[in-house]
Amino acid sequence: MDPSSFQFKKSFGQNFLKDHNIVEKIVRSAEILPHSLVIEVGPGAGVLTKELSKAAEQVVAYEIDSRLEAILDDHLAGCTNVDVIYDDFLNRDLKEDLSNYQYDHLYVVSNLPYYITTPIITKLIEEEIEVSKIVVMVQKEVGDRFTASVGSREYNSLTVFLNYYFDVEKLFVVSRNNFIPKPNVDSIVVAFTKKEQHLFIKNKEQFFRLIRDSFKYKRKTLKNNLKNYDLDKIEEVLKTYHWTLSVRAEQLSLEVFVAISNAL
Repeated sequence: MDPSSFQFKKSFGQNFLKDHNIVEKIVRSAEILPHSLVIEVGPGAGVLTKELSKAAEQVVAYEIDSRLEAILDDHLAGCTNVDVIYDDFLNRDLKEDLSNYQYDHLYVVSNLPYYITTPIITKLIEEEIEVSKIVVMVQKEVGDRFTASVGSREYNSLTVFLNYYFDVEKLFVVSRNNFIPKPNVDSIVVAFTKKEQHLFIKNKEQFFRLIRDSFKYKRKTLKNNLKNYDLDKIEEVLKTYHWTLSVRAEQLSLEVFVAISNAL
C-alpha cells in the first residue's frame, strides 16, 4: 500500500516524514549503543522504524491506528527485530512490555504526534523506566518550551520536570515541507540525555506537586498559587535566593524548587 494514498486522520496528528536524510540524521543523533532496545511512538509508515532497526538490536513501535498495519507489514518486511504493538501508547504498562526483552541500553526515538507530545514525555518520566536518551521530533513551539530558560515566557512546569531528569538540547529544525500531509508549523528535533546525578529530593511526590501548583496560574505569584502550603517556610527559602513571595514560578530555577520542597 502506498502511504501517499493513505487517508490521514487529523485526530491522530498524522504527518509522515518523507526526507530520508532527516531520518538518518535523527537516528545518528540518538547515538545508539550495542545491545539496545529502542521505543518508537507513532511509527506511521515505518520510515524511521526501518532505519532504527539497522542501528538497534530491538525496536518496539507503538501505533494507535491499526489501519497502518498493511503499510507497516510491507515496509518492514525482513525487519525481524521490530515488534509493532497496535495500541495507545498512553494506556500501556511500559515496565510490563519491556520485561519481555533483554537489553543493556534503552532509547526512545520518535516523530511524536503533536497533540500528545507532552503526555508521552510525562508518561516516560512518571513510569520511571531507565531511558539512556530520548530523541524526539516535536512541534517547534513545544520544543522551545522543553528547552526554555528560567525567566522566559516558554518556561513552565514541564521544563522544570525535564531539567530534573535530563540535560535537554535542541538539535535541528525540520521544515514543514518535509512531511505528508504538510503541517501548519515547523518541527524541531530535541535530545534528552539522562543525568547521571540528580539533586537530592526528600519527597519526590511532594516536589512534583509543588511544581504543578507553582505554575497553576502563570500570571499569579507564588504567594497566591501556594496559599495552601506553609508560606513562612517557603519565604525563608526564597530569602536565601534573594526572592520574596511575590515572585512568579517562571523566575525560579530547578535548584530553588528543590530547596523549597525539601524545606516543607
